[in-house]
Amino acid sequence: MNGTAFNPSDAWQLDRPSLRSHQLQRLNAILAAAVKLPFYRGHLGDVSLPLNSLDELSRLPLLTKQQMLADEVGRPARIFGLPRQQYRHFHQTSGTSGRPMPVLDTQSDWQWWLDCWAHVLAAANITENDIAMMAFSFGPFIGFWTASDALHRRGALVIPGGGLSSEARLQLIVDHGCTVVCCTPTYALHLLEVAERVGIDLASSRVRRLIVAGEPGGSLPSIRQRMERGWNASVTDHSGGSEIGAWGFGSEDGSGIHIIETEFIAECLVFDQDYPDGRAAESGEPAELILTGLGRFGGPAIRYRTGDIVRADDDHDRPCKFLFLDGGVIGRADDMIVVRGVNIFPSSVESIVREVDAVAEFRMIVQRSGVMDSLVVDAELTPTQCQRLASLFQSRLAMRIPVRGVPANSLPRFSAKAKRLVRREEG
Repeated sequence: MNGTAFNPSDAWQLDRPSLRSHQLQRLNAILAAAVKLPFYRGHLGDVSLPLNSLDELSRLPLLTKQQMLADEVGRPARIFGLPRQQYRHFHQTSGTSGRPMPVLDTQSDWQWWLDCWAHVLAAANITENDIAMMAFSFGPFIGFWTASDALHRRGALVIPGGGLSSEARLQLIVDHGCTVVCCTPTYALHLLEVAERVGIDLASSRVRRLIVAGEPGGSLPSIRQRMERGWNASVTDHSGGSEIGAWGFGSEDGSGIHIIETEFIAECLVFDQDYPDGRAAESGEPAELILTGLGRFGGPAIRYRTGDIVRADDDHDRPCKFLFLDGGVIGRADDMIVVRGVNIFPSSVESIVREVDAVAEFRMIVQRSGVMDSLVVDAELTPTQCQRLASLFQSRLAMRIPVRGVPANSLPRFSAKAKRLVRREEG
């Protein structure tokens, strides 16, 4: 399945028995390599290889980000246990949920990343005729680094936008006739705001496709529709992570994400008081996504708890037969807010905010008093809009969430992952 010659869309039509046979073969290959690394020698214990069935995967221990973290700042975790000379690429996680984690890739690992991204680009119908603006500040966070290389490999012209202001990026998009823009959903909306302020009509530009990642917005109808209307372009969602790889691409109708099952094995588990070690979710039941990557031999992630909450459907009639996540990533396990016994994900709050104003910046403040959380939303909205938003929260979420208006441009803006959730302890 790997290499530059294969057509990713051919793999989308594999029947389930053929796919499972392919996955088992790849799984045994990655396990055979993993048990030679210091971390996995202890982590996997006395596992007997090769596995005879994918059902045996559930016997292996789950892997958390805390287990993958480096022992010391700047020292790669033991999961990346090959000799230093074999690695060619260094990146680190964004650090949105704690200290950034170093991640390393061999050259073959990097090619595997590009193979995964080939699925995303195929879903977006990218060709050698495209000109892509990377509206992203290239730093140690892996972000769109692999996307850039995958676009090069596909024959597209790539324009890097690191280190530029939003106005300068917009001017490059217009001056050079960019047809594709890669960025976060938040930044796509922010560019619309800036374009309106400086008098650039993005709907009349040559941009025909937005490839968005890093946040749930690409599969949230209200946010997706605002991006598509404002840019007059189609949106392709993408999901991935530094620790695990580029694992998903948006469905044809934009209502969710397909997992690249030729390169990942997915499990969806529910963790609660009755099942602290997790139980298999029913179809459509919110659950945490567990992924096993099948091509990153220099730093394998086996049964990795992504922290992403999804609703999986493997019984569908979509053009791509891969496992479908309805609504994409609907939230993060560590971001879920419990207010008066009701579970709320920040993505749900954002979706409602966008019904009132498509681009207004906002912030969610969770205040803890004892064991109870309360939620307040600050938003750059007029008093009338604040009242409307509070009413929508009441009707959609069945609870009262105060909305406080704040001055325009008083809240932070983000070009990478937005950090709109603030947690405060009372006292």
